[in-house]
Amino acid sequence: MKAILVPVELHQLIESTLETAVLVARKFSSYVEGFASSPDLSPFLAADAMGATVIYDVDIEQDRQIVQEARQQFRRSMLAHGLNAGPLIDGGPSFGWREEKTRGELFTGSYARIFDLTVVGRPGARAGQPRMGTLEAALFESGRPILIAPPEAPKHIGRDILIAWNGSTETARTIGLALPFLKSAKRTVVLSVEGSSVPGPSLDQVVGYLELHGIDCEARSVARGTASAGANILFEAEALGCDMVIKGAFTQSRLRQMIFGGATRHIIAETRLPVFMAH
Repeated sequence: MKAILVPVELHQLIESTLETAVLVARKFSSYVEGFASSPDLSPFLAADAMGATVIYDVDIEQDRQIVQEARQQFRRSMLAHGLNAGPLIDGGPSFGWREEKTRGELFTGSYARIFDLTVVGRPGARAGQPRMGTLEAALFESGRPILIAPPEAPKHIGRDILIAWNGSTETARTIGLALPFLKSAKRTVVLSVEGSSVPGPSLDQVVGYLELHGIDCEARSVARGTASAGANILFEAEALGCDMVIKGAFTQSRLRQMIFGGATRHIIAETRLPVFMAH
């Protein structure tokens, strides 16, 4: 986890997002890069006697000011938490800013491919909250994992980890990408919620795999009860005092989860802990 990307947008949770990124940077002596993230432009047609022209609705001066404020917010937070400006210095954590103007989720998803991890805020549906589009771009287009920062940044990260195991390809891939966190953790719990798994390796087999990597972990299986699988995962993580959840994203299709709900959708919306995800 030596290269961390943070899309910076002036939403309500930006400070907790930046603080969470700093915790990871300190843990792995990483380089953190920020850039001003903004939604895709909304085109409209302007018609006259000569035909129609596509015009994008953007206030250039306002756009420039937003980018400047995002840069200042990022730099101020990194310096306040003791990171060095510039490339890695003597192995310590550092930060930089991408000056080139960018816009839209397409850039976020493609640029994140050259980073080990992208840190995003927990998305919400209301104005002023992190955008779901940013999270989905990094999750589905980068080929790399994301870390969802909760509304309130934790004091530490990756000491006590809960893995939500459901037998899926997505979760297997996520565990592999999360090995740097797992190898440095003091405690790892592999959790299975009964009735929420797909055909795949058992809980004990996953524990055996992790032990081959020198990771001492424990298996835990819980009955689903009346709560959803996602609610069970978050409840167990908090009850066990974990400071991080590892979860494969969208074992079911996104459309199915949007219609019927699902563990990934619930965790993204409700988590109060950092969540490491990959698809």
